[in-house]
Amino acid sequence: MKFAIVSKNDKKSWNVENYVKQELENHSWVYDQVQPELVICVGGDGTLLYGVHKYVNILNNVQFLGIHTGTLGFFTDYTEEEVDECLHDLLTKKPKIYESRLLKFQIDGDSNIRYALNEIRIENIIKSQIMDLYIDDEFFETCRGSGICLSTQAGSTAYNRSLRGAVIDSGLSLMQLTEVTPIQHSVHRSLGVPYIMMEDRVIKIKSESFDTAVLCYDHLHLPLTDTKEIICGMSDLKVKFARYREYSYLKRLKNLY
Repeated sequence: MKFAIVSKNDKKSWNVENYVKQELENHSWVYDQVQPELVICVGGDGTLLYGVHKYVNILNNVQFLGIHTGTLGFFTDYTEEEVDECLHDLLTKKPKIYESRLLKFQIDGDSNIRYALNEIRIENIIKSQIMDLYIDDEFFETCRGSGICLSTQAGSTAYNRSLRGAVIDSGLSLMQLTEVTPIQHSVHRSLGVPYIMMEDRVIKIKSESFDTAVLCYDHLHLPLTDTKEIICGMSDLKVKFARYREYSYLKRLKNLY
């Protein structure tokens, strides 16, 4: 088995990384940072997001496993105290594979497609951002406020949850649109609640100016200077999570609060 490890930038995670690497190599696993079959993410959810984006070009051929060493590990299956159990499972068991589709987006018709596992956010902390939203080329509404968040099922427990968006059960493939501090008054009103959409919807976001806004996708971000249109939707790319033991989504949810 070819494997790679990505880890959080702290001593605790580095120690776990070195230990796991040595033990797996002692059992004839091959460390390959270019074409791994399994990527072990040591840290937390941010580390796993980093790993997904690092290997986004080979997602069809790679699986992910998380070891938790931080404060929140919704995507991770093992804690640092369970590293030996994790190694035992890796060496003796066949995993079940759980898949999660990625969002995709393009800016102003650019051929460059970017992806997100959790969410895509357009945010403006300088001034109110005015945006016209089209769904499947049909005008939906005008949003005024700090921005919007488009999340996946996996991302429903992340930034979306802090916006009081719905937490979506595991196994459902859909998108959720939530406004960020919307402006609502007698002259202008928007839907005002999260909107859950089928996975094949296409969302087009237009504005006369995005110049002071930022587009955030997972842990990454882009300026939107001179941008007029952003097109978002669900991609065909999937992240494959290798689960070596029973996966309780409800237990993971309860660990959040």
